[in-house]
Amino acid sequence: MAARAPWAADPARSRGRLHPEESADRGPRDAFQRDRDRIIHSISFRRLRHKTQVFLAPDGDHFRVRLTHSLEVAQIGRTIARVLGLNEDLTEALCLAHDIGHPPFGHAGEDALRQAMGAAGGFDHNGHTLRTLMRIERPYPRWPGLNLTWETLEGLAKHNGPIAVPAWALAEADAEAALELTSHASLEAQVAALADDIAYDNHDIDDGLRAGLLTLDQIAAVPLVADGWRRVTARFADVPHERLAGELIRSQIGAMVNDLIAESRARIATAGVASVEDVRAAGRALIGFSPAMASAERELKRFMYANLYHHPRQLAAAGAAQRVVSGLFAAYRDDPRLLPEEWRDRLPGSEPGISRHIADFIAGMTDRYAISRFRETVGAIDLPEGF
Repeated sequence: MAARAPWAADPARSRGRLHPEESADRGPRDAFQRDRDRIIHSISFRRLRHKTQVFLAPDGDHFRVRLTHSLEVAQIGRTIARVLGLNEDLTEALCLAHDIGHPPFGHAGEDALRQAMGAAGGFDHNGHTLRTLMRIERPYPRWPGLNLTWETLEGLAKHNGPIAVPAWALAEADAEAALELTSHASLEAQVAALADDIAYDNHDIDDGLRAGLLTLDQIAAVPLVADGWRRVTARFADVPHERLAGELIRSQIGAMVNDLIAESRARIATAGVASVEDVRAAGRALIGFSPAMASAERELKRFMYANLYHHPRQLAAAGAAQRVVSGLFAAYRDDPRLLPEEWRDRLPGSEPGISRHIADFIAGMTDRYAISRFRETVGAIDLPEGF
């Protein structure tokens, strides 16, 4: 295990929480460990088990959902953080929470909410992650949100890089917590972002093969995958190819992780950083793939969009999902009395607050709850096979 690097986030030097907390004997945990645990115990984290990853409301038990994806991201992120001497607990917290703001049906649901919310500032899942964790979750008696540390909020806000013009939800979070959006985030946040890419790049292949939307011949023609496939088939020459998909995925994850570690070490050394503050002032991402791997990974993504994410079956499912989300929004907007009592009681008196409140309710729904509420409040809907 690598020693903690001087540029790793230090919980003892955290900038703290928005709301002062009374000291309580709740075990020997530091600030970032508490953040991770608060995320795991939150309602919004539990709901990820019934939210889309790739396949919408899947009827198969073996497909990934947002919850299992987040756990896989955390496993990859924690491994990278350990080797690089970063703070594993902060990395894990960021990995586990990064998708909490996703509405039902993944990107299809997000597209529908963004369009419905056009007059109220739009919708994006990253900003809604902050909104959920800072405002909507309410497990504590004296303040809204989970009261996470500044470092966790900052990492979630800009794990994909600096933000020059934040949308309204992220702007509200920044106004409250001063998240320094125009600088790079901690190395832990940068690791979380790339761990997310590594996880879904490879596990979406696995699910695509399982669903029959991809074939081994198709995926083995992609250059990044082809190298791994040659190694795997040579090593297991006596094993039928259909038994090798899992080994291919494992091999490819390992290759991407090893490349990222080597490239990141070189960037950190070249930048000459000596503290967390140096990381934020570096002016560029210090965690990343080598140029060759980055190019190959982009080509893999292009393949996945063309052959899996935009597969006719997926597009049909996305269309149905968008009808559910847009139909619910219109129904609640036209008659807020259809909202559950606790949501009616907190309904703002004017726009854009009304629309944003309705979007908060819909964004928290699981796939199956959204379908159920649509049928109760709007009417029947013909859903493609797989729902």
